[in-house]
Amino acid sequence: MSGIPLHERTCKACEGGVDPVGENELASWRRDVPQWQLAEDGKSIYRKWNTGDFVKAISAMREIAELAEADAHHPDLHLTGYRHLKVVLTTHAIGGLSENDFILAAKIDRRLDQAPADDSDIVGPA
Repeated sequence: MSGIPLHERTCKACEGGVDPVGENELASWRRDVPQWQLAEDGKSIYRKWNTGDFVKAISAMREIAELAEADAHHPDLHLTGYRHLKVVLTTHAIGGLSENDFILAAKIDRRLDQAPADDSDIVGPA
C-alpha cells in the first residue's frame, strides 16, 4: 500500500477484471475514513449528513459532483427530507469496493468537513 494519503491519490479507471479489496486493505482504508460505514453486504461504504437545509444539501452535492467528475468515479447520492444527504460509494464494474471508493471518500471528507468558516454548518452528522 502506498504511503501517499488517500485524499492525495487519483482514482484509476476500472472496467472490471479485478477483485474487490481484500480484508487487509479494507481494514486499513476504513481507518483512514472512519466516518464512513460499511454496508451490510460489504460491497459499499456510505456516509450520512444532516446539511441543515435544502440549499446546503445541493451545495454539498455539487462539491461531491466536482470531485467525482475529476476522478471519473461517481457515487450514488441520496437526498431525502430536503436536508438529509447520504453518499454511497462502490465500484460497480467489480461489484464491490476498490481503492477508488476510499480515495473519493477521503476527498469528500476533506472538502465537506473543512468548509469555510462563514459556511461551517454546510454539513453535520446525520
